[in-house]
Amino acid sequence: MSLIQEIMGEVNQVMDLVDQTEIENAEKLIQKDKRIFVLGAGRSGLMAKGFAMRLMHIGYTVFVIGETITPSIQKGDVLVSVSGSGKTASIVELTEKAKNDGVQIVALTSKADSKLGQLGDATIVVPGATKTGSGVKSIQLLSTLFDQSVHITLDVLCLLLSRRDNTSNDAAKASHSNME
Repeated sequence: MSLIQEIMGEVNQVMDLVDQTEIENAEKLIQKDKRIFVLGAGRSGLMAKGFAMRLMHIGYTVFVIGETITPSIQKGDVLVSVSGSGKTASIVELTEKAKNDGVQIVALTSKADSKLGQLGDATIVVPGATKTGSGVKSIQLLSTLFDQSVHITLDVLCLLLSRRDNTSNDAAKASHSNME
């Protein structure tokens, strides 16, 4: 078996364990009349940024926490927080503060019973291996399997949103950068 086949086997194993109902619960919170904020650290943060970009393509007002042009999050907004362990202090603290301020939380983590998982109004469990050793075991480094699976999970969520909102691929393409 090639490394590619082994890695794809791991990704498929994790994605078979992701509950689509959890993704659909997150879909209900993400609406065009709400501002969407994303939060994550390290590679998980990059997955969150990729999600933010795709949300922008399909017509959402979206911001990345920590960027210089990001406004303050407020009651009525939605925060999508990503942490494999569900206990990354910087992610959990900001998510907890947002929740206390009346922000709805979509949490993505490998552990439903983690602090982040418990904070979610909608929690999506993505049980890929993390650097702390939780989740489906992997031959890959650190939290690679979690991050790969989060990327796919968030793309599924974007597809659900685009279908719900009747946003075509052509409409999304019109929002895509033409500076390439």
